[in-house]
Amino acid sequence: MFLIGSDGERAAVGRNSRAGGAELGLGAFAVRAAVAEWGTLFATLKDGLLRRKFAAVPLATTATLLILAFSIVQHLPGGERFVTGLGVVKASLPLDVSLLRTPLSLYVPALDLPVWGALAQVFLVFGVAEIVLGRRLTLVVAYACTLAGTLFARVGVMIGPEHLFGFPRWVAHVRDTGPSAAVVALAVVVAFRCRAWWTAGAVLLAMVVEAVLLPNLAGLEHVVAGLTAVLIACSVEVFGDFWPRVLGGVRAAASVAAEAGRRTVLAPR
Repeated sequence: MFLIGSDGERAAVGRNSRAGGAELGLGAFAVRAAVAEWGTLFATLKDGLLRRKFAAVPLATTATLLILAFSIVQHLPGGERFVTGLGVVKASLPLDVSLLRTPLSLYVPALDLPVWGALAQVFLVFGVAEIVLGRRLTLVVAYACTLAGTLFARVGVMIGPEHLFGFPRWVAHVRDTGPSAAVVALAVVVAFRCRAWWTAGAVLLAMVVEAVLLPNLAGLEHVVAGLTAVLIACSVEVFGDFWPRVLGGVRAAASVAAEAGRRTVLAPR
């Protein structure tokens, strides 16, 4: 075979071939990285949605509708007072009142933020978590991490602004509601469950950067929610199937004992 063309043309062809190979190599690396990071997540979501379709996310749907309902009601005449008495948490409130309101405070959106962002976040993240983690664990993570943020705010006001994580007294009267802490926590736990370590790290890093650049109550509560989510995810990894195995063993032992007792009674004497 003969090579036709000048040395310059052949060199240009060689450079183009190497450049094309490099681009293909980068593309293949990106695909492999995406599959390694999110392959398990996508497979789990696909399986859940194909089997149950819209019925796979009743919790996410309910949470989204609750946020929409609270958003509409609190902008009606007298609605803000009603919503405040039902689900608004502040550090200045008695602890028992805050604890009673915390479950509903998750669904009360902020007055000064667009509700559509909260609706989209909740439906997407709660829906993914509901399929990946299950309904029960999704609720546990959402409420536990929201409660952790609420208690952190009370402690911060109590210790005062002279401490690193303290707040001035006026923060006690700031309305502390919304699903953002739960959304952060669920994203972290889902990433842990699906072994998407880079995603989990990126979410936590983003929350820390937010708290540093915008040092306010919401930013620090997001960090607290993320750290609480890490603790929950680690405990689920270590002890998640411990108690089911124990209960299974107890049921098996009880069944064997009952069968042995039945045989003893029926045995001829």
